[in-house]
Amino acid sequence: MPLAIANIAKYRCQIAGMALKGDSNDHKEAATMEPAYPQSRRSFIGRSGGLATACAVMAGLPGGAAKAQPAAARPASAKPATEAGKRVPSEQHYLLSNVRLEEGFVYDSDVVTGTRSGLHTLEIKAGKIAAIHAAGAALPAGVPSYQANGQLALPAMRDMHIHLDKTFYGRAWQAPLPRQGKTILDMIAREEKLIPQLLPDSQEHAEQLIALLHSKGTTVARSHCNIDPVSGLKSLENLKRALENHRDDFSCEIVAFPQHGLLLSNVDKLMREAMSMGVAYVGGLDPTNVDGAMERSLDAMFQIALDTGTGVDIHLHESSPAGVAAIQYMIATVEKNPALRGKVTISHGFALATMAPGALDEAATRMAAQGISVASTVPLGASTMPLPQLSAKGVFVMTGTDSVTDHWSPFGRADMLEKANLYAQLYRGSDEFRLSRALAIATGGVLPLTDKGERSWPKAGDDADFTLVPASCSAEAVARLPERSATFHRGRMVFGGVGAA
Repeated sequence: MPLAIANIAKYRCQIAGMALKGDSNDHKEAATMEPAYPQSRRSFIGRSGGLATACAVMAGLPGGAAKAQPAAARPASAKPATEAGKRVPSEQHYLLSNVRLEEGFVYDSDVVTGTRSGLHTLEIKAGKIAAIHAAGAALPAGVPSYQANGQLALPAMRDMHIHLDKTFYGRAWQAPLPRQGKTILDMIAREEKLIPQLLPDSQEHAEQLIALLHSKGTTVARSHCNIDPVSGLKSLENLKRALENHRDDFSCEIVAFPQHGLLLSNVDKLMREAMSMGVAYVGGLDPTNVDGAMERSLDAMFQIALDTGTGVDIHLHESSPAGVAAIQYMIATVEKNPALRGKVTISHGFALATMAPGALDEAATRMAAQGISVASTVPLGASTMPLPQLSAKGVFVMTGTDSVTDHWSPFGRADMLEKANLYAQLYRGSDEFRLSRALAIATGGVLPLTDKGERSWPKAGDDADFTLVPASCSAEAVARLPERSATFHRGRMVFGGVGAA
């Protein structure tokens, strides 16, 4: 294991949930339909061991001196070396024995009190789970075999909101400059000076972040990438090279993100060029606070998506009435343009937390009907995002890291299992059933068991995308946050090691 990843366990800090890239009101989210936690409860959660988890060795950019740090202090972008006695399967067809899989819930009357699991052998072939063999079953002869040693398999994690293109990760430590009294425009001005310093080795640090994600069980991501007058298309070019180097071990969609304002920085032409480079989503940013023209900004964003046949993923931090108006305008735009249905994501969406219950229900119902999803970092703040209410109405809710460490925030851990843990704590999910359900936000909705306790994952024919953890069930994994011992993407081990047969 690389030194920087090993050092993660040595540094403790309070998690900050997300890097807010909006105005100074972004921390003030309104109460949800559920009774709000008193502030003392939130303060306790923020200090508790469940959230004060280990932080990576992360860093700022000390005037170009980052290059002088010892090589050993940097996270390696390559697959880490395994411990003595561990093996890395290299075959297209192999067996992984003694894998713990969930088999059903344990009930006391109608209350779920536990989870049953059993040991199985996964037969993996050409990136798929070809078969699941019960303990004691006859196994195919002549197929290489490896040993999971009774560890639990969980679905691979998905980080659906991260910025791989601009990070301090892997550099010498530097905390962000103070945010107090600074507007989003002030932060953009800071970034305009910083981006040229990050660009020369942004590919290297993107690959280091990918290695960190692997170590946390994540093999699928959606990365926003700056498209701005300062970097032009260079950030995108560097990110694409990093992803090409990991095309066999990491799947990532790219969002062309006009961080300095779609209208404000006049990047419509650049955005369209980016979309021609295989980008999957058109991004946007706070159409009122940044661009100063909500309808014109959103129309420009949606027009690029319609012209290029792509989706939309907008950063919407505005928690004022302008944020509510923007959400309503986006819903109406998708309703009028069927080509956008199922292809729009609202990232952050703090204004949803300010809506009265009836207005929220109506908006969520319309969002679900149009396939508009929400990407939330499960933020801590004065109030709580209404994520369970959105899910109950059929809105697909995802989570992500946002910033790992950069000039916006130093708190990101790139750990989606930790996000599931935070979700369970915030929304009163401390029992076996709710802990197990909280995992869904980290895995893109993939759960080992259905609500009725029937196994739904893995199945023969599924992609062999999973992570191994020393836990008895997913509820324990969400609650206790065990280290990931191995991560697999399409049958290929991308982190850790397993035992010899």
